[in-house]
Amino acid sequence: MNPLAAPIAHAAGRTSAPPPAPPVPATLADTGLSAGTVSDLLLKTLYVQGARSGHELQRAIRLPFAILDECLLELQQRMFVEVRSSHGAGRGGHVFDLTGKGRERAREAMETNAYVGPAPVPLEQYRAWVESQTISRVTVTRERIRAGFSHLVLDPALLEQMGPAINSAKSMFLYGDSGNGKTNLAESIARLLGGDIFVPHAVEVDGQVMVVHDPVVHRARPEPDAEPPGDGPTWLRAAPAYDHRFALVSRPVVFTGGELTLEQLDLEYDPQTRIYQAPFQVKANGGVLIIDDFGRQRVEPRDLLNRWIVPLEKRLDFLTLHTGHKFPVPFDCLLIFATNLDPLDLVDEAFLRRIHYKIHVPSPTFLEYEQIFRRTCVAKRIAFRPESVGYVFKRYYQRLGIAPRGCHPRDIVDHLWDSARFLATAPELTEELLDMACASYFLDMPDVELEESRAARAEESEAAPSEAP
Repeated sequence: MNPLAAPIAHAAGRTSAPPPAPPVPATLADTGLSAGTVSDLLLKTLYVQGARSGHELQRAIRLPFAILDECLLELQQRMFVEVRSSHGAGRGGHVFDLTGKGRERAREAMETNAYVGPAPVPLEQYRAWVESQTISRVTVTRERIRAGFSHLVLDPALLEQMGPAINSAKSMFLYGDSGNGKTNLAESIARLLGGDIFVPHAVEVDGQVMVVHDPVVHRARPEPDAEPPGDGPTWLRAAPAYDHRFALVSRPVVFTGGELTLEQLDLEYDPQTRIYQAPFQVKANGGVLIIDDFGRQRVEPRDLLNRWIVPLEKRLDFLTLHTGHKFPVPFDCLLIFATNLDPLDLVDEAFLRRIHYKIHVPSPTFLEYEQIFRRTCVAKRIAFRPESVGYVFKRYYQRLGIAPRGCHPRDIVDHLWDSARFLATAPELTEELLDMACASYFLDMPDVELEESRAARAEESEAAPSEAP
């Protein structure tokens, strides 16, 4: 799973308050679902999984057994379900199975949609729950910003810009030259927000099912009041006191780049199962949505922003079922665009106005570059020499007219490490290893310069013994 979703509060020694839990439905009416919807889900579960006990059905459908039992009694009366055996006290221990008539009815239900899993949450309940745990209520302070970005070397003025942008929970445009850490900044923002939220496994819309929970995006968190595992049957242990149709997850982070297309912003319908998969902006609700390499997608930037004009302003998106029914869903995420292209070449002023915060990520100064180089050497367990940075700057950046980037120290040290392994020598910041690293990293390093450097060092080494007393 994506590690970006790990709460920064845990790493910084802070304690995040758990989110309010969705209450356990006491009656069928509390679920917002019809008796027919729950009955069909029971039939499909038995059709796909075979005979199951009442407690096993409860774990599969994630509704209290008292609610399921009402539907099971009706299905028994209609000769769709029968009791095959009994294990344990009460109807929860009864083993239920389909009759021949029930199998026929289950196949009809599968024709509507083949969804089998936790009972869906009605769209109205989903919208209300997203609002109750909206990301706009998450606040970061100056101290938390500094702690959250302490692993990066940044200008303090840049951090002062980042704080209000994060607290806005709206949209942010990170731009600047390639290699200066825009993607790293976006990922750090996601970690900084931290916290947990509840996400429904699926949502019911006009009789259709939209799957929202994605294990890749939604990283499971420990249940707030779950008891430690014991030796007894799982159904005898106390159940957590929240609606199991929701999953407790770390604040989601959805990351997309050049592969983004307009089709991915709409529902994905599977004609075989007749189930919808929620688009990634729905999966990002309550969290962070990062559009990396903006402007390099297979869709034009203007088309992408045209699609998001309403969500960016109203925090509400509209999706369409294959039946033509259009419905609103929350657009409750911090949207971050990151690009190394000129913003004015991508979109016009009207579109930039809709992106609330525009933040330039500059190239590092010499002192910042030196600090990044030092940290990289410490991480690689290489003795740092300040004069080595001056050597690289004079010989490569100044002579070749190359602008320093935040990623260069890491890449140069990686190349130096590879060269040392090739030469079977210790990785040190020697001029020889630095030249080998930079020659293979900077594409426009002339070969003649490298040969002159090597020849000069060879002459120095040959002359050294004769000069010794």
